[in-house]
Amino acid sequence: MIQTIKSSSFTTMSPSFSSRMQHGFPTSFQLRRRQRHISNKYKENKYFVNFLSTVSISKGSFGSSYPYKPVREKKVHSPTFSAQSANDEFVLQPKDDHITTLQSNLWRNVDVFVRFCRLHSIIGNIIGMTSISLLPLTSLGDLSPVLFTGILKAMIPMALLNVYVSCLNQVTDLDIDKVNKPHFVLVTGEYTVGQGKAIGAAFALTAFTMGILFNSPSLFAGLVAYFLVGTAYSVELPLLRWKKNPFLAAFVIISMLLIIASVSFIHSQTFVLGRPLVFTRPFAFTLFLSTLFGIALALMKDIPDVDGDRAFGIQTFSIMHGKRKVFDFCISIMLTVYGCGMLIGALSSSPLNKLITVFGHGALGFILWTRSQSLNLDDKSVVESFYMLSWKLFYAEYLLIHFLR
Repeated sequence: MIQTIKSSSFTTMSPSFSSRMQHGFPTSFQLRRRQRHISNKYKENKYFVNFLSTVSISKGSFGSSYPYKPVREKKVHSPTFSAQSANDEFVLQPKDDHITTLQSNLWRNVDVFVRFCRLHSIIGNIIGMTSISLLPLTSLGDLSPVLFTGILKAMIPMALLNVYVSCLNQVTDLDIDKVNKPHFVLVTGEYTVGQGKAIGAAFALTAFTMGILFNSPSLFAGLVAYFLVGTAYSVELPLLRWKKNPFLAAFVIISMLLIIASVSFIHSQTFVLGRPLVFTRPFAFTLFLSTLFGIALALMKDIPDVDGDRAFGIQTFSIMHGKRKVFDFCISIMLTVYGCGMLIGALSSSPLNKLITVFGHGALGFILWTRSQSLNLDDKSVVESFYMLSWKLFYAEYLLIHFLR
């Protein structure tokens, strides 16, 4: 059998190579060197290359019973490279399965983190704080890198503390969210309770560290107030867990909106611009807007959560008075805000400001009213979608307040 292989395979190659094989097989080291030389010289001979690959795999040791069969286009795999045959040539290609897996895991982790931090709430705070921080400006000359740096100094720690409040609420409401919000990260098990606590604590510590380093009294006072109110809303301690009381729960939402507005305006006017505190008409309307919208959003928030709140003994206005009455009351409050905005805008001395504020508030009120008419309050997903729309309408007000001058 060995003699047959010699005569049928090796004699078809160069005479020099054939003569060296008359006294037995080459060593493994010699074979690898000859394989590289011959594969470059005889690329057109596919059977010979495949035979050498077969001999290399067996490390040069096979008996007379070895069933030799030429194999076409045999692929040799390794953890890093794969050998593929294309146009009768062997090409080394790096595998990308590992890279693809890393990218997939990275995006999955980012998605889980974003959903846990409730990114839409952070974006809303950023929009609101940026807009309100610009209210103290009296001319375009006030725009400078120092101004925007100062705005960031207030915006970042407040956004971090917002994440802390959201994390704490999800940790303490885990059992309730299994009924009301089964898609939350802690409920699905994508994060453990320990991970949730660690993220919340890290964000709170970072926020207070930045507040101390930036040396802004209004910012630090706002951080402390926001932390205390947000903690009192969720934590299960005597005289706390304010979310169980509908009046205290509404108070928390209103307080948070007012704290954000006040910190943004006072920090920008006194700390960044270095001016004495002066309340303006746009800022006064912002406080009015935050108060009324805060009431409406606080009440509307509990409408889709009636089942879970009732099961765990949490009293809300939706449970006590019914979803329809509470919903209609919320719509009335928000329409009142838009009516007041149109009235204040109509009194403006600037034709452009008058046009923008009147038609802007009218358009937002029309969107709110039309969407509310066909709402099915028994469909939880529909109510939650409308609740998110209400927040977006509230954020749109941050753009209109600059024209109430």
